[in-house]
Amino acid sequence: MEEKISYNCDVAIIGGGPAGMMAAIFAAQSGAKVILVEKNKTLGKKLLITGGGRCNVTNATFENRALAQKYGEKGKFLLSPFSKWNAQSTVDFFESHGMSTKTEAENRVFPESNSAQSVFDTLEQELKKNGVQVLTNAPVIKIVAQDNIIQKIETVGTTIYAKAFIVTTGGTARPETGSSGDGFRWLTLLGHTIITPDAALVPVKTAEAWSHKMSGIALPSVKLALFENGKKVVARTGKILFTHFGLSGPLVLNMSNLVNNTLQNNPTLTIDLFPALDQKTLDETLRAHLASLQNKKWKNALAGFIPPLLAHTIVERSGIDPEILVNKIPREARLTFIKLLKNIPLTPSGLLSLEKAIVSSGGVALEEIDFKTMRSTKIKNLYLAGDILDFDRPSGGFSLQICWTTGFIAGQNAVR
Repeated sequence: MEEKISYNCDVAIIGGGPAGMMAAIFAAQSGAKVILVEKNKTLGKKLLITGGGRCNVTNATFENRALAQKYGEKGKFLLSPFSKWNAQSTVDFFESHGMSTKTEAENRVFPESNSAQSVFDTLEQELKKNGVQVLTNAPVIKIVAQDNIIQKIETVGTTIYAKAFIVTTGGTARPETGSSGDGFRWLTLLGHTIITPDAALVPVKTAEAWSHKMSGIALPSVKLALFENGKKVVARTGKILFTHFGLSGPLVLNMSNLVNNTLQNNPTLTIDLFPALDQKTLDETLRAHLASLQNKKWKNALAGFIPPLLAHTIVERSGIDPEILVNKIPREARLTFIKLLKNIPLTPSGLLSLEKAIVSSGGVALEEIDFKTMRSTKIKNLYLAGDILDFDRPSGGFSLQICWTTGFIAGQNAVR
């Protein structure tokens, strides 16, 4: 039987995603000998597909308390970490290492290059610069602990001894990238409480076939309302994207958990295409648009008012004869059309699977972590960072911000 290779280091990090890379960089900068262990062939597999490959690095919410509030009730655990590394720290870090950033709608920060590769390259460069040893194709198969102290970790071909260990293996979203819940199994054996992971920030399936035909249409500012048994649950404004199965986009993702909770109770979604206008003002706006188009057919008159493919569908659903001339449309029919623009109904039929979730909810119980250091309260030389933690976070760069912040703090404190 082939003998295993043994490594000795100060800090061993399991998981080569954003939190793991950040932890490795700052542990090494503090003078530690660091090994970063990754099960995939390469680091950062999920990082490279975030934001559709553009990578929403963080959210430009630069006041710490306001940033923490984005994470709901659990955001209180992040107040101390954000005092050490916040959204401004993230922007400064990447900018100072030559990666320009830009801020888009809803304070979303992206690389100027529009490529997640720029983020990865910056991190990889810093890993090399600081002498971090990277082991890829090395899935951890065993963590050996005694008297509440981890002694070593074992992969198929190696045994790694370290003074401190950092687990940054992520949640269970997008398991094809390596986030298959390995860390939760080890941490359960080590005595940690795991809040059962579930899909979060997931696209929504809709029952109506017409909505699937709209695939690819993005609407930057609409109001989406959710009803349960006819009673309004929530209404929010933002960007949606029609897909071949239903709806996606930041607004939909951030409402997906609420949609999921209503699926057994006759849920309905309604889309208001013009949330900034009341019906009277919208009618005036439409009449102004149609003023020079009186002799055009109704089916051709809405170009420039709403996206063409969507216009075709709404014309069909409006009950107005598509062949009628604009100047022949009755006032009552036009007003009915206005109501439709403010209230397009859709039936949510479910969510896509965990494989399509942007992030997963659940994870290590937050009460079992010292957030000043990210150290486990169960195991003396164990630190935790990133998506493995039980935070709920909206779309918009907030998940990666947890990775940068907690990775930084874990990396710095693991060497002390």
